[in-house]
Amino acid sequence: MPLYARIMLLIVGTVRLPAHNMEAARPIMKRMSDASRAEDGCVEYGYAEDVLEPGLIHVKELWIDQNALDRHFAAAHLAEWRAAWPSLGIGDRNLRIYDVGEPRST
Repeated sequence: MPLYARIMLLIVGTVRLPAHNMEAARPIMKRMSDASRAEDGCVEYGYAEDVLEPGLIHVKELWIDQNALDRHFAAAHLAEWRAAWPSLGIGDRNLRIYDVGEPRST
């Protein structure tokens, strides 16, 4: 069955941190992204710094199913990422999960 022939889970949203903490956050975010992308069931995983609002990070994840996402939620690298939030000042987390089907071009 082709990858996009089934319902997948799309997570999109934002997190915020003080702009002056971005340099300290980048290596931790890279470890989180690299480890998440290597997980079985991860199709896409990324962070993007907003070009207009310093400290606003856009999050996008695509998972093949709930089981893959549940394994991700239990992963050690996710615990490490969340443990770093207080020292980095990460807050205002606003992420949503959507069921998505086959993509189409715009």
